[in-house]
Amino acid sequence: MPKRLLVVESPGKVKKLSQILGADWIVKASCGHIRELSDKGDDSLGFSIEGGSVRCDYVPRDERAKQTIGQLKAAVKGVDEVVLATDPDREGETIAWHLAQVLGLKDPKRVVYTEITASAVKSALANSRKLDFNLVGAGLCRDCLDKLVGYKGSPLVWALNNGAKSVGRVQSATLHLICQREREIQTFVPQDYWNVWVDYAEGFRAFYNGTTDSRLETQQSEAQTNDDAAASLEKVTESKRVLSETEATRLVQGVRQYPHQVVQVEGKTVYRQPPPPFTTSTLQQAAGSKLRFSPDKTMLLAQKLYEAGLITYMRTDSVMLSSEFCATARRWLEQNDPANVPQQLAKHRSSKTAQEAHEAIRPTDVFRPSAQLRQEIPNDEFNLYVMVWKRAIASQCKSAQLRKTQVITCSGNLSWLARGQIIEFYGYARYWNNLSKDSVLPALQQGQSLTLDNAAHEKKQTQPPPRYSEPKLVQLMERKGIGRPSTYAPTVATLKKRDYVQLTKDSLQPSALGLEVDAFLQKALPDLLQAEFTAKMEDALDAIAEGKHSWQQYLSAWNQDYFVPALSFAKTLVAGAASNDKASVERKFETSRTKCPVCSSLMSKIPSTKVKKKYFLKCTSGCDHVVLFWSDLTKSWSAPQNKQSGAEQKPPTKVSSHPCPVCKKPLEEYSYTKDGQRKTMLRCSDSQSRQDKKHKDVAYFSTAKGWWSPRFGELENK
Repeated sequence: MPKRLLVVESPGKVKKLSQILGADWIVKASCGHIRELSDKGDDSLGFSIEGGSVRCDYVPRDERAKQTIGQLKAAVKGVDEVVLATDPDREGETIAWHLAQVLGLKDPKRVVYTEITASAVKSALANSRKLDFNLVGAGLCRDCLDKLVGYKGSPLVWALNNGAKSVGRVQSATLHLICQREREIQTFVPQDYWNVWVDYAEGFRAFYNGTTDSRLETQQSEAQTNDDAAASLEKVTESKRVLSETEATRLVQGVRQYPHQVVQVEGKTVYRQPPPPFTTSTLQQAAGSKLRFSPDKTMLLAQKLYEAGLITYMRTDSVMLSSEFCATARRWLEQNDPANVPQQLAKHRSSKTAQEAHEAIRPTDVFRPSAQLRQEIPNDEFNLYVMVWKRAIASQCKSAQLRKTQVITCSGNLSWLARGQIIEFYGYARYWNNLSKDSVLPALQQGQSLTLDNAAHEKKQTQPPPRYSEPKLVQLMERKGIGRPSTYAPTVATLKKRDYVQLTKDSLQPSALGLEVDAFLQKALPDLLQAEFTAKMEDALDAIAEGKHSWQQYLSAWNQDYFVPALSFAKTLVAGAASNDKASVERKFETSRTKCPVCSSLMSKIPSTKVKKKYFLKCTSGCDHVVLFWSDLTKSWSAPQNKQSGAEQKPPTKVSSHPCPVCKKPLEEYSYTKDGQRKTMLRCSDSQSRQDKKHKDVAYFSTAKGWWSPRFGELENK
């Protein structure tokens, strides 16, 4: 019987798809990207630009990718047809192209589906198409752009000698947002003010609203209906700000001199529209604020839900839902909540860059019993699924109905304002409650006299703008057009991994290293940090994906017209910085109270995420080789174990017969201590070559089968 091969990205999909397709199909996974740009050519870029054309040299990503390619090639030989079913986005299209290249598929069939259900998969197979080379071009362009910026820009910050590791097209612009906010906080000057109010015996509180002979703005702007990055929409009611205690005291005393009465009562019914279903960004925001998940954890859990066939594809910027789902959701509401079935659904508008062919994130089956599902999947996955389910159902409900009341009272020429709200019909908020609590005012009439019960004031202080939480940062990235759905979570994760930012009390705070890198890049590559500049690059990639521009011509022009001149200018700054006295750089580190055991100078605290105290001590007064680490055992600072004895001689280097895979010079054995254990590795014997970026992955570790490298694989015995 003829067999057909379906190639997907994630191995997590294989079991579910095999069950759907049956014995006629073989399902294999590429395990994500199988190829990457090589490290050949100028600056190890792996591609060259000549005129308006770009020549790329792609190689397998690692040893596992080589094995995967070999397995897929073997599988192709045993089937009559190959179908590429990588993810339904630009990245997935690019991976499909790479698969077609390495497997020698001349005109491969491409299928896309946004949910792993029998109907969706079989429908996709019945409507296969050819590869979309516009999407592929946008993917290749992103590859080259990111490597160009990373490989050409990163050496600029290495020259700072402060531990900075990388520059990135999206990463650096995002870091700049965080550092900008930190500088706003650092320069913020707080101002004292007073909140003044009166309490009435009729049972409500009113806040100072100015004088009756001044024009007052009493309209209150509505809180954002659907702020997915906010944990709570509760707002603290305050008076019109009074800027001195003397004035606040005068107001409190003055209210007792005149009778109080109601001068205006306004009531109106307000309708709040249902929120749209989740996009990648809003899912990350809501999961961060409600479930305390980081963006990368949210995406990991969403991937598992998608692979299990529980939700639709989780990388999307569209709020569109299929007509089939809307009909199913309406049927669920008719059976379970008939009062919430709308005559007409609320209309939601996607962002201008959204791919409308995709759906929003939603459950694949709204009728699936949650009690049963709770037993089948882990708690975190279940909680995220419930959130997706509630949001999707909420989007199909009636609007919420609120009764808002505003009461203005006066005493003499002083005006006082009270606001109330009653939720008359919850509507969508039964499933997605983003409404503030009821605040009930008594029934009052215009001209009614009031009895003053109390008057008081409270001193307050203006607060600096808050640091961004991870959900707020993702919201800001989306709003400013920095990155796309697939890049939000990896970008935030990279900033944390590089130690450019730290998570402090659920907020992202730039480290001293992050601030220093950002300050340097503001001088060296200022355009690269501007959200508008990065957003224009994303718009250009979108235009390429739509077939409006040639990706090779865009990359060539961007490099020649902007990046080459910008790098040339940046290098002059680096050269100037390098000529500065080394001690001026060292003095930036905080000084400890511990003295150097050699020269007795106070040692510097060097930040590091790899040690428990988040820093180690180093002498920066000439004894640069003196480094101390904190020991919990002795409760003191001490030298590393392998350096405790000054008389201890370094063992002679043992040169092997194996050549370095990069420069062909012999490899040497290098011993080191890690976690208290003595270990040995092979590295290039040329100390100068080891500083070269091309040598960064030349490291072979001892295993039961012999020497092995994550980059170059097993070392053949000679």
